Amino acid sequence: MEKELIIKQEGDLTRLTLNRPETRNALNATLVEELISAVDEAVCEGSKLLVLSGNGKSFCAGFDLSDIKAISEAELIRRLIRIEILLQKIHHAPVAILAMAHGAAFGAGADLVVACGCRVASPNTRFRMPGLGFGVVLGTRRLANTVGSGAAREVLEGLKTIEAPHALKINLLTAIVDKSDWETVVDDELHTAMILSPSAKATMLREIIEDTRDRDLAVLVRSLTAPGLKARIAEFVQGEKGN
Repeated sequence: MEKELIIKQEGDLTRLTLNRPETRNALNATLVEELISAVDEAVCEGSKLLVLSGNGKSFCAGFDLSDIKAISEAELIRRLIRIEILLQKIHHAPVAILAMAHGAAFGAGADLVVACGCRVASPNTRFRMPGLGFGVVLGTRRLANTVGSGAAREVLEGLKTIEAPHALKINLLTAIVDKSDWETVVDDELHTAMILSPSAKATMLREIIEDTRDRDLAVLVRSLTAPGLKARIAEFVQGEKGN
């Protein structure tokens, strides 16, 4: 069986590649835990740059709902909390993290991109954050801090699909680059990541990124524990199929 997360260490660079192409790299419980461990390990081993990408036609289609009927509501809540823990680890990591997206980056997949300091996508990439459609508040503050409150409302309120050029305009992306040129971006980001010492980089990130982890987690938990989470998700998915 192929690994769901491919990890490649190349000197000061660590590549993390989502490898569930048959699901458009949807985040199941196993993949989330592997990502959390991989980020922790890369930081501990002194990697200067982490590159996050996905195999197949899309970067990441979001949270894996394939077994939602089989799991308890408590397990569903636990899995969504673990995704927030993953996003927090990425966002507050004391190293540079580069997201390289293509195809679909939906739901938690879009949140993965937003959590990274450098956010590059191919021209065909589309973003959507539908969580508020079923009452789940995941990554909302990170998005607003990245793109501004006005643009965040635009993305979230109408549950719109955002094309790459508009994502760049509102700062959801830092660059649009054809996949054929991605390695040039990786080289440039690795060069930049080598300039500051690890301690200086960690200090800089602490100063420029507000630490709202406890508040964000509390807001998420409140949204998850409102009655009828599974029913809310099922109703939303059914409505999406009808549109």
